Amino acid sequence: MALNLDNFSFSRMGLPLIAVIGLVVAAIYIAGGLPDRELSEPEREPPSADGELADAPRVAGAGIVEPSSELIEVGTALAGLVTDLRVQPGQFVDKGQPLFTVDTRALRARAEETQAAIGEASAAIGEARAAIEEARAAEDTAGRQLALYRNVDDPAAVSRAEVIRAEGEASAARERRQLAQARLAAAQARLQSAQAQAASTRTELGRAVVRAPIAGEILSVNIRPGEFLSNQGGGNAEPFITMGETRPLHIRIDIDEEQASRVAMGEPATVSPRGAARNQAKASFVRAEPQVVPKRQLTNTAAERVDVRVLQVIYALPADARGDFRVGQQVDAFIPARSTGAPSRQDGPETQAGGAS
Repeated sequence: MALNLDNFSFSRMGLPLIAVIGLVVAAIYIAGGLPDRELSEPEREPPSADGELADAPRVAGAGIVEPSSELIEVGTALAGLVTDLRVQPGQFVDKGQPLFTVDTRALRARAEETQAAIGEASAAIGEARAAIEEARAAEDTAGRQLALYRNVDDPAAVSRAEVIRAEGEASAARERRQLAQARLAAAQARLQSAQAQAASTRTELGRAVVRAPIAGEILSVNIRPGEFLSNQGGGNAEPFITMGETRPLHIRIDIDEEQASRVAMGEPATVSPRGAARNQAKASFVRAEPQVVPKRQLTNTAAERVDVRVLQVIYALPADARGDFRVGQQVDAFIPARSTGAPSRQDGPETQAGGAS
């Protein structure tokens, strides 16, 4: 049937046609914008307790991996340019091993000056002692001559002029000896001062070589040769070198203060890296910190409260779990809860973990 345009009515035929086209377009748009309802695995595996803790009372907490010595931020006592950097991240060092060296050219120049001053003072001491011995010998000779003159019975045998001359020689020798003794005292004072300066310079040279305060692992190095280091520090300044004892690793677990009384102190904890709930390890109890502190470790869950304080409990990771945990990594932990009415064991690290800290 052909469409007769002479009889076409927009209100009776055009509007319904436009409405049908609009409905079709809307249906296609709605169908294409529907969300995908297909189920998929979560991107991050949620933490869960298994084994004995799966059906047992437990307390959950979030923690962070840290060295057993805690983090040590190495600084410098002297400001200056880094001339020698001897470590890199991941390297294990012994206590006292050099980490880096600050420019010591000015200190070495000062050391040479003090050594020269020590040499001059030592030479002056030698000269003064020789002068003292010479003056003492002259004084003794003049004294014996004067005594001989005074013991002569015949006054005519020795003239008055000879006696006066002998007295003058004895007095002059005594003055020379006293003057030499004064020079000796001054030279000895200069020597002591130079030796003190040399000892101070040696101390400063020793401080220019920054050494490891403990045996441990270098975790980060934030300096490079040629950089200028300031010993003033600052609130936002990065530590020059961060290190710590990572054999064993410790985990600092935050327990909300509301749940702190339920923790069975002394019992091992089940821990897993954040996002890898199946990589679980048994961590042994080390100690509980005596002070409850503001919460810092956040889990980003909807029900989490940040206006609470937490009890920090320290656990030691077994040696075979070291590959799954790294310093600074967040972990999820489950700790057995003590039964109602049972006293909580508050034994220290000496009785609970063999003195580990």
